[in-house]
Amino acid sequence: MDFVHIPVLLDESINGLNIKKSGIYIDGTIGGAGHSKEIAKLIGSEGLLIGIDQDINAINAARENLKEYGKRIKLINDNFKNMKAIVNGLGINGVDGILLDLGVSSHQLDEEERGFSYMKDAELDMRMDRRNPLTAEIIVNEWPEQDIFNIIRDYGEERWAKRIAEFIGNERAKARITSTLKLVEIIKKAIPASARREGPHPAKRTFQALRIAVNDELGILEKTINDGVDLLKPDGRLCIITFHSLEDRIVKTMFNKLEKPCTCPPRMPQCICGQVPLIKAITRKPIVAGVKELDENSRSRSAKLRVAERLGSK
Repeated sequence: MDFVHIPVLLDESINGLNIKKSGIYIDGTIGGAGHSKEIAKLIGSEGLLIGIDQDINAINAARENLKEYGKRIKLINDNFKNMKAIVNGLGINGVDGILLDLGVSSHQLDEEERGFSYMKDAELDMRMDRRNPLTAEIIVNEWPEQDIFNIIRDYGEERWAKRIAEFIGNERAKARITSTLKLVEIIKKAIPASARREGPHPAKRTFQALRIAVNDELGILEKTINDGVDLLKPDGRLCIITFHSLEDRIVKTMFNKLEKPCTCPPRMPQCICGQVPLIKAITRKPIVAGVKELDENSRSRSAKLRVAERLGSK
């Protein structure tokens, strides 16, 4: 299957990066290179784009889609949590901008064997990086029922998390749960019919929760933001696109901490803690998709973009 991914909030992201000619930029989730192609055009022949993705299919697709830009592109098959080590390994001291488009790509959802979709029958996989030993099947069948409940409650924000975890526990005692549609069937049994009549697909939140757990999506985000800000040159921009409230909450909280790091009591006449702001938030409220994009790409509905700019000197 061709790696097809429609870039979300494309114009808004490019504007947010405030791209400089001959600048150095990181696309930490390069996917099909939709955002990266626009960055590559703007940085010119003297610029550099470092494209990172843990999915080798994305790297291969990006290599093909960006081949016309030659040496201005450097592709790395790795997790964006390691971007500081990646940049340092390239002998680069700082970058002018970083883009992170979080979550699962259109291609990964459409590729049946990856097991991300609750609409298609496949093995319970959900790994963005096939080198990852942990799969959704292992979590569902081998993790304690309490841990499964915690995941579905915390990462899926699912009100029926306890019942779903209990039903999973009962079913796996009979036979190993190995397919996506078998899990969907269990989830539907666990959620009362009256609660399934409205709202999103009944399996949506549980599948989201399992995907987050398999790929440690939230666990790496705080460190990635700190590392990203540390890599930025003065006036460099960090743009992050999130797709659910848990991600957005972490980004918002981290931006606030980095912009207002003072730990002095509010009544203190002047700051004595020595903490200085590292960024200023460019977006006080997240940027969301407009009507036109929503009509053309339904997956942009939950997308939120936040942008911050590096202060000080390196």
